[in-house]
Amino acid sequence: MFDSIRNHKKYLMGFLLLLIIPSFVLFGIDGYTRFTEGGQSVAQVAGKDIKQQDWDAAHRRFADNLLANSPNLDRGLLDTDQARYASLQRLVDERLLATAADKLRFATSDQRLARELQQDPTIATLRKPDGSLDMAQYRQLLSTQGQTPEMFEANVRADLSRRQVLQGVATSGFVTPSVSKAMGDAYFERRDIQWLRLAPADFERQVSVSDADVEKYYQANAAQFQSPEQADVEFVTLDLAAVAQGIVLNEADLRAYYEQNLKQQASTEQRRASHILLTVASGASADDKAKVKAKAEALLAQLKAAPGKFADIARAESQDPGSARNGGDLDYFSRGAMVKPFEDAAYALEKGQISGVVESEFGFHIIQLTDIKRPAQRSFEAMRAEMEPELKKQQAQRKFAEAAEQFSNLVYEQADSLAPAAEKLKLKLQTVKGLGRQGQPGVLSNPKLLTALFAADSVQKKRNTEAVETGPSQLTAARVVQYAPAATQPLAAVAAQVRARLVAERAAALAKADGEAKLAAWRKDIGSAKLPAAITVSRDKPEGLPLKVLTAALSADLTQAPVLVGLDQGREGYVLLRVNKAVPRNPPTAETARLEANELAQMWSSAEGAAYLSYLKTQFKAEVKAPKPGPAKPAS
Repeated sequence: MFDSIRNHKKYLMGFLLLLIIPSFVLFGIDGYTRFTEGGQSVAQVAGKDIKQQDWDAAHRRFADNLLANSPNLDRGLLDTDQARYASLQRLVDERLLATAADKLRFATSDQRLARELQQDPTIATLRKPDGSLDMAQYRQLLSTQGQTPEMFEANVRADLSRRQVLQGVATSGFVTPSVSKAMGDAYFERRDIQWLRLAPADFERQVSVSDADVEKYYQANAAQFQSPEQADVEFVTLDLAAVAQGIVLNEADLRAYYEQNLKQQASTEQRRASHILLTVASGASADDKAKVKAKAEALLAQLKAAPGKFADIARAESQDPGSARNGGDLDYFSRGAMVKPFEDAAYALEKGQISGVVESEFGFHIIQLTDIKRPAQRSFEAMRAEMEPELKKQQAQRKFAEAAEQFSNLVYEQADSLAPAAEKLKLKLQTVKGLGRQGQPGVLSNPKLLTALFAADSVQKKRNTEAVETGPSQLTAARVVQYAPAATQPLAAVAAQVRARLVAERAAALAKADGEAKLAAWRKDIGSAKLPAAITVSRDKPEGLPLKVLTAALSADLTQAPVLVGLDQGREGYVLLRVNKAVPRNPPTAETARLEANELAQMWSSAEGAAYLSYLKTQFKAEVKAPKPGPAKPAS
């Protein structure tokens, strides 16, 4: 694959999307948190409100689905304000597309819905040997997700209708070869440069710092030398694992679960068959079709008289080019791999049997079943160890809502201790010493829980926090046991730290001054510039160049080359950059050019789809009312 453009396509995508997506005003985290705590409308589409509870439910669904597909994903990444806001944007887009599908009369037929469901690999495993769907297993599977078949099918139908809204626009994008070449050449253009970093460390010997300087800097920047506030806390977490621990399995339920697993195993059996296919031309008349069928009936009569000649007759008569030369052999296949009439007939046969004439969309088949592979049937006792935790998990999912309500009530009603909730629900009461506002890995990294834990009421009165959702199907309540406020450390304790910081700042200032002086002198006489040997850099081969320096090198105006540029990098020093000339990219191979054009067309289609979505937001008055949170703060 074309790795370089894939690794850097965010730059191209950013350029395209800048043309069509307006910027947002950023709000502080505090305002965001206050907004989401209420039950008010958080967004609106076509005059219909999206409530806080809708948002919460949508985020839970998204998080559950993501964790189901990526079990090793850090749950903390899904618990941030930024992740929750992204879920709200997705929910608004869903409602918007549903509204557009309704207004623009995009509908999904029963036949289209059926095809979609038939292609679902999970549903395919629930088919009985005769090809029909095991409705009992189907309902049970959906019930573990809190859905009925009617709800699930309605959601699939709605999703298919929503897809149609953007499908026509998103698939219409194309990029001509000349445009693709121009953009590729511009994106992968190389630059011949020389650069020099003036590091502050090289100027530290020139810095002199007295005790008076240290004290003055300390007094002016005392807030930088505070010991952070800390709290000793206790917390308790309710999740599916905790609920499952309290479940005692009924032997009858375990037996029933075993029987269901046996049915699922049976549905995964593979069959091997050979066939003779006589094709029917598209648009053939009834008479022509009848002639083909009559020929198939004649071949079937021959096979009944001499079953052992199936392979010879298939080689001579079958019109399936893929299997005819192999005597009609189709190798092994599972349910869902063949068209339904063929599959139904093949799964109705015993090994060695030959079917009647079977009609499908491809023509007329005669099928001989040559082998059956059935999964080995394991005993109840052999599967007990695997089934117990899975069945407990399923039952825990059904009981979690009841346990969550009880947990929330207990931590609220007995607000001065978490012990009653832990004892009642058999949960582990955990403690942490010296917790700061930045939290720590695990549930104590959740921003909402940390905000509640360090709120004035929690700190002063040592009351329990409310039960906070710290992950999918996970609630946590915490309580401050001991609190130490932030305090300025005495100068004696931080004098070395103050001195080092002051030296670094003054050394960086000297590096900058020296760099600016050199830049001014070299611009007057560019031949006097003393820089290391030239290197060639590009977006896909930056040669270790820092991003800021690379960006300056690639964006420099070369109408009067060479160009000298100075870059102040603060504590990292000062960079002097000379951009000598542009170097054309190496001509791409035909395959690389094709892949570039394909990726660029996909990006363009995505951009057009985003632009159309933006238009629909204006057309149907879609509005997000919740303030957008600011950038996530890095863990300190």
